[in-house]
Amino acid sequence: EGGSMPTVVVGIDNGDASTRAVDFAIQRCKAESVDLVLVHVIHWSPFSFNTPAENDERHRRREEELQAADEQVVQPMQKIVTEAGLAANAVVRHGNPADTLIEIAKEKDAIRIVVGRTGDSGFREQIFGSVASRLVQRAPIPVTVVP
Repeated sequence: EGGSMPTVVVGIDNGDASTRAVDFAIQRCKAESVDLVLVHVIHWSPFSFNTPAENDERHRRREEELQAADEQVVQPMQKIVTEAGLAANAVVRHGNPADTLIEIAKEKDAIRIVVGRTGDSGFREQIFGSVASRLVQRAPIPVTVVP
């Protein structure tokens, strides 16, 4: 589509850091007229050697996770964007958070990835703390980490 607006991908979860990342992206996007794509990645690694019953159960669980993510994470963040007068597309996907964000950024031909820097403790810090650093190291486009 010739002359389509540049796209910025914002990685989100339901933490305060994500809200700040979305706010930051809104400010930038208003100034520069770009498309915002909100991306939430459900951390998931496929296990090998599943029985058909296990695969069935996993599929059901993935559907439930997608629905929960949409209600708890995506919709509240989309509301922030639409209230600011911008349109926000959203993508929810299972996978490795950093790699999946990069994948989606490539699919969308994005010019930038924005994520919040989380200071949470424990499990989320391990996943999310490493997401920002992995993104910075591996993304083919600029990454903005919002404090």
